[in-house]
Amino acid sequence: WVIPTTFRDREPEDGGLCCESESEAKVDGETASDSESRAESAPLPVSADDTPEVLNRALSNLSSRWKNWWVRGILTLAMIAFFFIIIYLGPMVLMIIVMCVQIKCFHEIITIGYNVYHSYDLPWFRTLSWYFLLCVNYFFYGETVTDYFFTLVQREEPLRILSKYHRFISFTLYLIGFCMFVLSLVKKHYRLQFYMFGWTHVTLLIVVTQSHLVIHNLFEGMIWFIVPISCVICNDIMAYMFGFFFGRTPLIKLSPKKTWEGFIGGFFATVVFGLLLSYVMSGYRCFVCPVEYNNDTNSFTVDCEPSDLFRLQEYNIPGVIQSVIGWKTVRMYPFQIHSIALSTFASLIGPFGGFFASGFKRAFKIKDFANTIPGHGGIMDRFDCQYLMATFVNVYIASFIRGPNPSKLIQQFLTLRPDQQLHIFNTLRSHLIDKGMLTSATEDE
Repeated sequence: WVIPTTFRDREPEDGGLCCESESEAKVDGETASDSESRAESAPLPVSADDTPEVLNRALSNLSSRWKNWWVRGILTLAMIAFFFIIIYLGPMVLMIIVMCVQIKCFHEIITIGYNVYHSYDLPWFRTLSWYFLLCVNYFFYGETVTDYFFTLVQREEPLRILSKYHRFISFTLYLIGFCMFVLSLVKKHYRLQFYMFGWTHVTLLIVVTQSHLVIHNLFEGMIWFIVPISCVICNDIMAYMFGFFFGRTPLIKLSPKKTWEGFIGGFFATVVFGLLLSYVMSGYRCFVCPVEYNNDTNSFTVDCEPSDLFRLQEYNIPGVIQSVIGWKTVRMYPFQIHSIALSTFASLIGPFGGFFASGFKRAFKIKDFANTIPGHGGIMDRFDCQYLMATFVNVYIASFIRGPNPSKLIQQFLTLRPDQQLHIFNTLRSHLIDKGMLTSATEDE
């Protein structure tokens, strides 16, 4: 699905500063612009039908429109079933799946860049791209291990040393890749090599950084992972359904098949779905409790006393609505109110992640990032909205939900020297006495 096209630098019309002289650009009788022109004039590849043969035979009598509807529907149900399975397997499997999705998305975007400039045979491009992916993952996941597995890290001497010098090691690894890139520069390919350097780093920013935020959301409680992802999935399905049956008005030129009817219908359906799903999940500790590491059993635990966010409370209904439904109060979980914000973002702002991906694909004249999932395209085609959603959820939790974590403060306190611990103890005791929470008699004792 990759078309050999390329970026073009606009030369100054007034004869000003140029990117490179003709003598520099011309190597072996061919200029860079000659190669670009040849790449742009290459024929577009014809897409192959990647639908499984079983479905092709079963749906052979249907029109292409209804055949696509059934293929997308069947495979969507299969992906939803797989989603339920990995949720059942627990947080560790979820983290592994997130890591695999991240690698696959990175591979799809880098492959597009590689094929776009394939004729130039850029030295070390793929090797350096994967090396930078390794470096960035080492940095982010190292930070996560230090943050959430603090006791385990302090218990093992090698891990403690790696944790102490983690950022220095990460920066050193990146510098090695940076120097390798500089050493790989070839006069004939300067411009394209810097294009690819930027391509790789933007891909890392989009894919790796946001997948790291997905892991952080998961540690806050599986409900913060499942509800946002489910809202995006619901909006994608319902917008497609409303658009398929009722769509008449085009929504945006980047995605001609998107309609206002699908956009609006998907919004209302997603808000209702988010409220219902949040109500069901808020009643289970395995979903609402933060994912923590148990040092005694060396395993993840999700057992806790649910916070007020996940306890039923009674709310007064506005008078205008009372006259319509006849209820004065309603019992609901406070998290359901937050779910309205999550589902609203998933249905109104989340699709712009898909529009961004559509613009990217149109820029390179490709239909999908890959053909991994028949009827759906590549993995990145399914996760373009999810990454944007993950960033919003992380910012939302940090802004409106998360407070100081006493267990983490205690863990850090226990790693201090005895004299530092005693100083903090005396300071805290004096503070509590001034607040009236401890008496002078307690201090004398």
